[in-house]
Amino acid sequence: MLSNHLQNGIESDNLLWSRVPDSDDASTDGVGLLSSPRDGGGGVDSLDYEVIENYAYREEQAHRGKLYVGYYVAVKWFFSLLIGIGTGLAAVFINLSVENFAGWKFALTFAIIQKSYFAGFIVYLVINLVLVFSSAYIITQFAPAAAGSGIPEIKGYLNGIDIPGTLLFRTLIGKIFGSIGSVGGGLALGKEGPLVHTGACIASLLGQGGSTKYHLNSRWPQLFKSDRDRRDLVTCGCAAGVAAAFRAPVGGVLFALEEVTSWWRSQLMWRVFFTSAIVAVVVRTAMGWCKSGICGHFGGGGFIIWDVSDGQDDYYFKEILPMAVIGVIGGLLGALFNQLTYYMTSWRRNYLHKKGNRVKIYEACIISCLTSAISFGLPLLRKCSPCPETVTDSGIECPRPPGMYGNYVNFYCKTDNEYNDLATIFFNTQDDAIRNLFSAKTMREFSAQSLLTFLAMFYTLAVVTFGTAVPAGQFVPGIMIGSTYGRLVGMFVVRFYKKLNIEEGTYALLGAASFLGGSMRMTVSLCVIMVEITNNLKLLPLIMLVLLVSKAVGDAFNEGLYEVQARLKGIPLLESRPKYHMRQMIAKEACQSQKVISLPRVIRVADVASILRSNKHNGFPVIDHTRSGETLVIGLVLRSHLLVLLQSKVDFQHSPLPCDPSARPIRHRFSEFAKPVSSKGLCIEDIHLTSDDLEMYIDLAPFLNPSPYVVPEDMSLTKVYNLFRQLGLRHLFVVPRPSRVIGLITRKDLLIEENGESSAVELQQSTSVRGRYSETATRADAARPLLDDLLG
Repeated sequence: MLSNHLQNGIESDNLLWSRVPDSDDASTDGVGLLSSPRDGGGGVDSLDYEVIENYAYREEQAHRGKLYVGYYVAVKWFFSLLIGIGTGLAAVFINLSVENFAGWKFALTFAIIQKSYFAGFIVYLVINLVLVFSSAYIITQFAPAAAGSGIPEIKGYLNGIDIPGTLLFRTLIGKIFGSIGSVGGGLALGKEGPLVHTGACIASLLGQGGSTKYHLNSRWPQLFKSDRDRRDLVTCGCAAGVAAAFRAPVGGVLFALEEVTSWWRSQLMWRVFFTSAIVAVVVRTAMGWCKSGICGHFGGGGFIIWDVSDGQDDYYFKEILPMAVIGVIGGLLGALFNQLTYYMTSWRRNYLHKKGNRVKIYEACIISCLTSAISFGLPLLRKCSPCPETVTDSGIECPRPPGMYGNYVNFYCKTDNEYNDLATIFFNTQDDAIRNLFSAKTMREFSAQSLLTFLAMFYTLAVVTFGTAVPAGQFVPGIMIGSTYGRLVGMFVVRFYKKLNIEEGTYALLGAASFLGGSMRMTVSLCVIMVEITNNLKLLPLIMLVLLVSKAVGDAFNEGLYEVQARLKGIPLLESRPKYHMRQMIAKEACQSQKVISLPRVIRVADVASILRSNKHNGFPVIDHTRSGETLVIGLVLRSHLLVLLQSKVDFQHSPLPCDPSARPIRHRFSEFAKPVSSKGLCIEDIHLTSDDLEMYIDLAPFLNPSPYVVPEDMSLTKVYNLFRQLGLRHLFVVPRPSRVIGLITRKDLLIEENGESSAVELQQSTSVRGRYSETATRADAARPLLDDLLG
């Protein structure tokens, strides 16, 4: 029989508040849950971001005073400080290594090509091959989860999906050293995406006290046991990674808010902002320390920042149309890039990478040789150009000294007063190539033929390289691609509007923003990042324009790059907007394919073990019966909690009768139920139960969550989707529509002071409605249901 009550009684042994059908009903509502990999399910598992308010939790909260709360908050801020310092130091180490490897490589190559270009090519190819091989070997043999950018995995984690191996210590090490090899080896990829993953790994490891497997752990930091707290730390790590990669602290905060997180609150905003500020201080300190030259080539290249403040001072109305055209080109090329990388990654996964790790290493080495041959060989086919006379006015040396940074590379030129424009962007580090493309007062430095050649070849290399078994980011390659066609458009605009003061570097910057917007579909965060790394606030309206146009054009064809890659990797993301067809569906229709497995309040140990072995569900409704025989749901118990109870055995009882939880001592701390981070925790196969244990009983009332979220069965699926995603839920009960209301909470009811009395703030009109049942109940009655969770 179905009940229509929504009641939360004061008696602890009933905990009556809702009802679902019996588990024997074939047409019962279902609870759709992801399976655990260790139980034979898929490769991902959901995270429990909801607070489980069982008796252990309430007992723990009751004994915590204001001093502990203050200590808890202070530790969170201290961890934010450590995350910022750790991520900043990791970024400094990666950039220091990459710049020095690349600097030594180009210096040695330029020294050798003065005598023999063929010998220089061999040295250049071998150095790149060794670096890329080291990166691929580290990834395939030590840290497979460190391949790629890592942003889709981190986005999935913050969306509520735990992907095995994503936040391990070996993943962090593989990400750092793999990025040094792949970026230093000259592949068409960047280190910015991996730095986001690096920051997330550092945050997760700090939250769990280090790595137990490698004996690098401490008990003191293990204060944050819940997935909810770990999620906040990982969010700080993501923002710190972006801030470290681009020296853009505000952009890092907005990136975490716009791109990777599904759930946000104001307290988290402050800590994320603080973490990003710490990263900026660490990076700035390191760069100032390296200015003296003690860091080798790092002082010449360093972190990404392309100062275009001395570029175009203003823009004209006539330029709006070509700038909009850049946005359209960025949207088209970005959408094409997403689709091509999707096809390439699918082919790799289905055919190439199934042949083993050795094939992955061979593939990375072949692509390294191909990239080296193109970047070294194509400039040899290009005729050199004489140095322009106007370059002396800008303070830029033409040609530049061999092995140094700057524009106008003298490569395979007959005279000393010539430069190779294709080598200026091809035979160079990516940061310096972008700096050359963004540079102002360098009119006609690049020919249209060279820009088109570079665009076609680098675009192809970026598509082919993305998806290999090395850490690979797409920010810098995207900036390279966009700035190339942006500068090309700028050349035509300069020739068409001869009398206007127009800089080609300005259009290169807009092209970079347009391609990133067309590929990654970011707007606000990307706009701020581009302003921060270029140090030119005057270009803000133009960047906004091209981002809006490119995103609109790209959205007409496919999803963003990270969403495409997440779907390809099987990460079940809940996007910000529900699907259109959900408007015609209700909650009951969405869960009809699942059969609810309910547990009685007092259950035999043998039955618990049998249920856990026979299904893959991670949450079970717990039912109880009233004196009249009605079946009522009293809460939700998690699979992980049941496994802890079976392993400890301290709560086994001989009697099948329920006990009074309030009169029974709590033998477990709330932290004991927390699942270890980066681990699947206990498994039913790991627990040994004797025949005597199997005949005993467990009273589940003290360990269940008595207040899970619930929706009526006829609620629209769109509304259910928004509720589920915005609250970061893992389970949501679907129940019949109740027949009566015992109370209605409004804003006035929630304005309560610390002493329990109502606030002095009075609303002009109260809409609180109470039935006859609640007229005798006081406002502080513990039996009153928390309808604010459902209505507010």
